[in-house]
Amino acid sequence: KLNTYIRTANERDLPIVQNLLRTCWHATYDGIYGIDQVRAITRDWHSLDKLKNSLDQPYSEFILSEGAKGIAAMAYAKQANPEFVMLQQLYVLPEYQRQGIGRELLAEIESAFPDAKAIRLEVEAANFGAVEFYEKCGFTVDGETENCGKPTSGIRALVMRKSLR
Repeated sequence: KLNTYIRTANERDLPIVQNLLRTCWHATYDGIYGIDQVRAITRDWHSLDKLKNSLDQPYSEFILSEGAKGIAAMAYAKQANPEFVMLQQLYVLPEYQRQGIGRELLAEIESAFPDAKAIRLEVEAANFGAVEFYEKCGFTVDGETENCGKPTSGIRALVMRKSLR
């Protein structure tokens, strides 16, 4: 198991987080969406301005898992309303996957919102590793969306949910 610790992200981390997201997206989605679409999505969704905006959101948690070799993973969630939290991002660099880091980040996110009744997320159905990970962590499929990530993305995804109480 990799020896990492979890901490809150800050503005100095954002270029590293942006690179982590780009690496994870290409490793996961090039075979699903194609390299060009992955480039376009990561340029849009993971711009430094959008990441910085996430740092400043109320009722949100933007955390990193860091070890001796640097940042290995990140997670971002926002309390959408008093009922539920939306896990918007949880990414672990490919070389650090299957070492418990994702579970640690998820546990930290869940504990950061003690009043929430549930946590929800959207995940590409063809991302079998992520779907399996979330199912092992107690999530169940709760529906589908035609617009993952943003209202006009046109990207279909599963909606998964986990009760917190």
